[in-house]
Amino acid sequence: MNGTSFQSDIRYWLKQENAVNHLLVWNIAIFVVLGLLRLVSLSYFGVSDLVFMFSYNQIVLHSELGVFLRKPWGLITYMFAHLNVFHIFFNMLNLFWFGNLFRSFLGNKRILPLYLLGGITGGLVYMLCFHLLLPAGTDTTMLGASASVMALLVACATLMPNYEIGLLLIGSVRLKWLALAVIVLDLISIPQGNLGGILAHVGGAATGFIYIKLLQNGTDLGQPFIWCFEAIANLRSGNRSTTKRSFKPKKSPLKVVKKNIVENKQLRLDQLLDKINERGIESLSAEEKAWLDKHSQEQ
Repeated sequence: MNGTSFQSDIRYWLKQENAVNHLLVWNIAIFVVLGLLRLVSLSYFGVSDLVFMFSYNQIVLHSELGVFLRKPWGLITYMFAHLNVFHIFFNMLNLFWFGNLFRSFLGNKRILPLYLLGGITGGLVYMLCFHLLLPAGTDTTMLGASASVMALLVACATLMPNYEIGLLLIGSVRLKWLALAVIVLDLISIPQGNLGGILAHVGGAATGFIYIKLLQNGTDLGQPFIWCFEAIANLRSGNRSTTKRSFKPKKSPLKVVKKNIVENKQLRLDQLLDKINERGIESLSAEEKAWLDKHSQEQ
């Protein structure tokens, strides 16, 4: 068995320029690292236990304002961290389903911005909840991608409420009813505990709904994130280009006879698919959609 096959598969998966794949890899990698640190800390108390607790406290979101101000990055890192197997399993399953569904309609660039917006809003709701309900100085922690995933789920349900998905043992269900059922189940489980976490889910859900409604009116809440990511990508590509030597081939003395250029259907198909991948199917013009429908039927 080729020892590098696993690494090759991961590289290939990440090179597909699918933000959902990248989010899955980051979440799973952090889960594995935290799990190994926790396992070692349970087996060998002492330094290893301190390493796990230090790592945990750096990654999670703290509800107490004083602790949060010392570790503000927790508002971002918490949404990539899990400790419970079932917690990460269901979050990643929903991220894969609804993240790719969202991506197919609104493009790849909007995945990470909405993921971050949902997680940030959920985190702020969590902090506000405990600040109002618990005595001053009480610190609790939260981790998990639930608020971010809820934002993607509700965004899909808001954008295409009547889109049907098949559920095991239930059959086809419209997205609007699925999203409503998830929110209701969250709310009625409040008496069982985890009030802050459940309200964080609701905050993420509200973010997904507001995001789509504003987007339909021409305002993209995630645009600042997109500008930031594009600036970083341009900076990195600029640095790479400066290291390359420019080479200009000499002009050939032979006369080139130009032929009539025949439309390359495969090239245009690839261009349209790239456009859908980057901006979503709604970015296509009426002419492009008609061309795509016509030639896809010929395949």
